Amino acid sequence: MPKCGVAPGCPQPELCPLNQIQAGATARIKQLAAAPEVTHRLREMGFCEEQEVRLVSRHPNVICQICNARLGISSELAESILVQPLSPASQTFGLA
Repeated sequence: MPKCGVAPGCPQPELCPLNQIQAGATARIKQLAAAPEVTHRLREMGFCEEQEVRLVSRHPNVICQICNARLGISSELAESILVQPLSPASQTFGLA
């Protein structure tokens, strides 16, 4: 399994904040580390645990593709979304 490659920002070697993975990479959301009302809104937008997300861009805001939609969120909000980077062979994102 690939590591995020951004040390020392990762809380665990296999988990990274969404705003620290490389643009173009796909990851699986593992944990939402924000206030309850923020996590509720993130889930409404499709940022649910075990959901795959692809990072499109991260400058200045984070643009990601999730649930066949592109969404922009702040870098600070993306930092509260902990993801597990996926290897290219295990990615199922984009199949429809």
